[in-house]
Amino acid sequence: MTSSTASTQPQAPRNRSRAAIAITAAAIAVLVILFFIFSGLYADVLWFDQVGYLNVLTTQWYATVIMFLVGFLTMALLVWLSIFIAFRARPVYAKLNSQLDRYQQVIEPLRRLAMYGIPVVLGIFMGVSTATRWPTVLQFLNRTSFGTLDPQFHLDVSFYVYELPLYRGIIGYASAALIVAGLAALATNYLYGGIRISGREVRITRPARIQLALTAAIYVALQAVSIWLDQYSTLTDESPIGSSVTITGAGYTDVNATIPSKWILAGIAILVALLFIVTAAVGRWRLPLIATALLIVSSLVIGSIYPAIVQNLQVNASARTLEAKYIGYNIDATRKAYGVDGVNVVQYNATTDVEAGQLRADAETTANIRILDPALVTKTFGQLQQVRQYYQFAPQLDVDRYKIKGKTQDTVIAVRELDSANQSSNSWYNDTLVYTHGYGIVAAYGNQRAVNGEPKFLESDIPPKGSLGSFQPRIYFGEESPEYSIVGAPKGSKNIEFDYPSGGGATASDGSTDGATTTYSGNGGPKLDSFLKKLTYAIHFGAQEILFSDAINNNSQILYDRDPKTRVEKVAPYLTLDSDPYPAVVNGHVVWLVDGYTTTADYPYSRVEQLSNTIVDTNTPQPGYALDDINYIRNSVKATVDAYTGKVTLYAWDDKDPVLKTWEKIFPSTVKPQSDMSTQLLAHVRYPADLFKVQRSILQTYHVTDAGSFYSGVDAWSVPNDPTQPKSSSVAQPPYYLTMQVPDTKAPAFTLYSTYIPKSGSSSTRSVLTGYLAVDSDAGPDYGRLTLLELPKQATVPGPGQVQNTFESDSSVLSQLNILRTGGKTDVISGNLLTVPVGGGLLYVQPVYVQSSSGDSDTSYPLLRKVLVAFGDKVEIADTLDAGLDALFGGDSGANAGDNGAGGSSGTGSGTGTGTGTGTGTPGTGLTDAQKTALQNALNDYQTALTARTAAYAANDLVAAAKADQQMQDAIKAAMAAIGG
Repeated sequence: MTSSTASTQPQAPRNRSRAAIAITAAAIAVLVILFFIFSGLYADVLWFDQVGYLNVLTTQWYATVIMFLVGFLTMALLVWLSIFIAFRARPVYAKLNSQLDRYQQVIEPLRRLAMYGIPVVLGIFMGVSTATRWPTVLQFLNRTSFGTLDPQFHLDVSFYVYELPLYRGIIGYASAALIVAGLAALATNYLYGGIRISGREVRITRPARIQLALTAAIYVALQAVSIWLDQYSTLTDESPIGSSVTITGAGYTDVNATIPSKWILAGIAILVALLFIVTAAVGRWRLPLIATALLIVSSLVIGSIYPAIVQNLQVNASARTLEAKYIGYNIDATRKAYGVDGVNVVQYNATTDVEAGQLRADAETTANIRILDPALVTKTFGQLQQVRQYYQFAPQLDVDRYKIKGKTQDTVIAVRELDSANQSSNSWYNDTLVYTHGYGIVAAYGNQRAVNGEPKFLESDIPPKGSLGSFQPRIYFGEESPEYSIVGAPKGSKNIEFDYPSGGGATASDGSTDGATTTYSGNGGPKLDSFLKKLTYAIHFGAQEILFSDAINNNSQILYDRDPKTRVEKVAPYLTLDSDPYPAVVNGHVVWLVDGYTTTADYPYSRVEQLSNTIVDTNTPQPGYALDDINYIRNSVKATVDAYTGKVTLYAWDDKDPVLKTWEKIFPSTVKPQSDMSTQLLAHVRYPADLFKVQRSILQTYHVTDAGSFYSGVDAWSVPNDPTQPKSSSVAQPPYYLTMQVPDTKAPAFTLYSTYIPKSGSSSTRSVLTGYLAVDSDAGPDYGRLTLLELPKQATVPGPGQVQNTFESDSSVLSQLNILRTGGKTDVISGNLLTVPVGGGLLYVQPVYVQSSSGDSDTSYPLLRKVLVAFGDKVEIADTLDAGLDALFGGDSGANAGDNGAGGSSGTGSGTGTGTGTGTGTPGTGLTDAQKTALQNALNDYQTALTARTAAYAANDLVAAAKADQQMQDAIKAAMAAIGG
């Protein structure tokens, strides 16, 4: 015994030591987890504080915490109180069966833990769920009247947008909490004898009966309120108005059957709740149980079967007349909610005949027709202006306008951004501290081209030069910026941030001959001026180098969340953003313009659309899933993001929007008035494409305002498929920006337009034009003015699909395109097919690009070689738009296009206009033999120099590249001299 005791004594200290180690390890683990959480929160504070929107973050935090506490306390207290009451009221001397005795023996040691632990766990789940509902609560507390009443209950629209979602949310959460509390009470009473089951007999003690009956009464009363609120939801739900037609909003059946049934069912539910209260007092369960069964049966008969009978036996047979009033409600609400109620409808009797001088009255529109396709010239921009492999341009370039020499000029514009993946030497130091930014803007005339088919640049090269004036060219914030960069240094420090290449004997502004460098001097990110901040971001980005690099100092700033959309989304979480931010040079800075929308899906009687699916076209891909239902939208905010400093500025573009007003109350002083926008900034504002696509989708059917015609659907339209895409793709043609004067408008304006053809389920339907929708995109009194040209129903103006088919089948067009293919060594690419309302009809214009299909695909790029034009059934192909229009309109269109005099060496060709024409053009029409020879020599010299430049860049020989650049410029000058340019 002594030896046994001695052998066990040393174990105690060892066990205590292990326990201490385990506790210490657990404490350290908890501290590490807490610090990781803290680092994420602290990084958010630093970021929001730096951009000047800290109140946006703190408001969300306060609201989230409060909503969590409300949900947590509601669930936890209800469940705890339910368990506590059931336990305190348990029968002390009740004799339980052996099974329950065993349950009690297991549970009793854990009773105190369960009594508090279960409510806490359930409360956490409820708190997390309610925390996400903070926008609903804050909007309710700060709600703004719409000033519009619904036609059924005559309540302001704000009731449906702000109040009804909150009331339904409260009912839902309260019901869930009561169900859980009731189950907890039921289980506790059963375990401790408040409920005893013996065969078929169920005995319930008086305290248990009172508790369970009152819980049931409150729950059923909540369901009565929920049923009552359901009547208002009919105005935002889908409603059948015929055997196969639905609208959003209450129809005849809803108004005359469904809504009255809600009143009856709510009354029955109140009766059931009262009977449960009676049961709590007198102990009779039969009446409330019978009433509950009655409620269930009534909900089936009155709530479902009766409305179905009314719909099928009464409404379907006379839907056109019975539903007319409600269809009218739907039409009016939908047009108002989507902002198309003020569309200007113009009956446009488009002609298909052509005659000389027909475009004389549309000379300004003709001069601005864009022949440069922003979706095709990215590669061309890249080969001519990328400069180095570590720069890139967006896959889809943007269209804007600038005033050049006093004249507004449509422009295809792109930002030269950094391409980190194509750096020659990737390392943390280079990726983070050296290659930190892109450089410069590249812009080309939308309506012009060089003689060899390249874009005619109005801003190009590094350092930038051109017509856009002096501006800060460094792009630290863009769509393709690195995840994060660390910039900045004390004055006098050596510059290490790479600016742009300056080899080939050229000298950069800092005196370097290999490459210009710079040090960031803006205020674009939080400073790394303390160990805590460095540690925070080292954890945030998983980069220990941030802690130990000697290149980081107290002046260093860390730039992250650099995409313009990301920055605006963070400071304005209530906005839905347009899918296409675009750059502009404004007051000496490159800024990104981002359009923000306020939306809701709770506008009564307005049709519901899925935003992500509605905006899909050639340039906007189909989303994996769409969860963004809307039935109200306003372009309420124009946001800017400075490409150098990252500064985010929000402007109230639609200051009458009640949704924006509500959010301005929630986040005060974050949105500036429209009056703060500078004149230069206003000059680059444009009507957002996503909003326009939503509106054109609505007007496919809601251009019809007569309820009977709407129900019949005989005049429904659709957006044509993009004719330049494979027929199997069935993707919508995107809208296009053009400067033009739309019929029934006062003057030319920067305009966004789209076309319509008849809607049909059959692909064999003839794609004639039925409508043409355009919107004024210039800031001013006419901004947002929608004009809908309705073509006569008997008109046979060909649509985009028909015109594209004619282009592809016309013999003269095919012969010209076959020449361009040069024995299969080049690909012929069709550019965007534009539709322009000029000459009393519709003119179609399509640029044709040629790209080498042999050799290195990375160095080949599209060149504009031909332009196709059509008017009515007549088509032409030419080297230039100007020549094509003259050929199309009897030898003289009466107006000059922007590319007048820019013809290439391959000549022009024309068709008869019937699809069976013959080529009549000759190479270099209008030039003497000497001019033709000089032009051809110049073009050959240019091609030789271009090949040399490509090879020089591939070999990283900047001297040879610079020499080739000069040879190309000389060749262009020689070509211009040859044609008298």
